[in-house]
Amino acid sequence: MNPIAASALTLSLLAGEVQANETPRVSVTPNGSQPSAQGPADWFTGTVRVDAPFKGTGQARVSGATVTFEPGARTAWHTHPLGQTLIVTAGAGLVQEWGQPVRRIGPGDTVWIAPGAKHWHGAAPTTAMTHIAIAEVLDGEVVEWMEQVGAEQYPEE
Repeated sequence: MNPIAASALTLSLLAGEVQANETPRVSVTPNGSQPSAQGPADWFTGTVRVDAPFKGTGQARVSGATVTFEPGARTAWHTHPLGQTLIVTAGAGLVQEWGQPVRRIGPGDTVWIAPGAKHWHGAAPTTAMTHIAIAEVLDGEVVEWMEQVGAEQYPEE
């Protein structure tokens, strides 16, 4: 190996040693290391499971979770101060903004809900739905929960 290449390799290895001794800036939460939780009845109708919740640290404002709704299960009406993104991963779901028609959502769909938009989302009447929900925290708040979605507001299919 020529002297220049050897010096470059030595510097690279030394840099790696320095980085290895620093506090890690990447963390991994292993699948299954956090218990599943049932969605609280104050915020959901029906059976809802919340898995793998995540929250940024320090200056990071992002938070979210994977949420599974059994058939007919849904959120209460709610808003997010900085909006919300839903990424549907399985099943058949519904989403509605206050005053607008119900919309169907399915695997691969990405839903953006604007800041302050009153809305709900959940499973179709006969099919479960799973989505990843992502929102940002503003002044310590990520969501404002409101009234439940009544039977007269939820479509029969």
